[in-house]
Amino acid sequence: MAYTAVLVALGAFLMTLFGGWVAQRVTDRRHLVLGLAGGLMLGVVGLDLLPEALEAADSEVFGVPAALLLFVGGFLAAHVGEHLLAGRHAAHGGEEGERIPEVGLTAASAMVGHSLMDGIALGAAFQVGGGMGVAVALAVIAHDFADGFNTYTLTSLYGNARRKALAMLFADAAAPVVGAASTLFFTLPAELLGCYLGFFGGVLLYLAAAEILPEAHHDHPARSTLLCTVAGAGFIWLVVGIAAE
Repeated sequence: MAYTAVLVALGAFLMTLFGGWVAQRVTDRRHLVLGLAGGLMLGVVGLDLLPEALEAADSEVFGVPAALLLFVGGFLAAHVGEHLLAGRHAAHGGEEGERIPEVGLTAASAMVGHSLMDGIALGAAFQVGGGMGVAVALAVIAHDFADGFNTYTLTSLYGNARRKALAMLFADAAAPVVGAASTLFFTLPAELLGCYLGFFGGVLLYLAAAEILPEAHHDHPARSTLLCTVAGAGFIWLVVGIAAE
């Protein structure tokens, strides 16, 4: 069954590339792209990552679920990391408020790590049984469109060259295949996977709330931008609902 997971991961590969292609094609409506990306990220965190993290990592640390504790830790780590990079950037002559390319690359790398975990989760689900594997496969393939869209958007938003954005997009697309193939040799403990998802959710929420959405509404506080944000979150809700059927 693990070989089936690798074949399914190839579908996720194509869906991720399609998401990145869409993000490139609508650059003349940048505020709409960012609004949609923010909504997609919000939906992925609140409706997909956190529920999965809480289910997988059911232990508590001083009365708080470990996944939620790491969620807060991820948010704070992203906040502190961005400010440290900003300080280093300013010390080397950068202007205050200028976009820092390293932040975009770091965020995109986190997306690649998430997609790798998607592949591992996919392989693990097929090890459990066909029904579980199909359910996880639907969820992974459907939301990998959002992953590709967000990976390209995050990388390019922070001033990285198009070739770097494309390189991160291809890395994100290949990650589920690598993750699924790795389950031919080992299985990741559910507790560890849940903790990672919690931490990554915090990072992603910080980027959406502190960077993506403010940028989307800064120059174009239009109703259409807000509708794109709501549509992005609604799309993830639809994906999660279909996968749960």
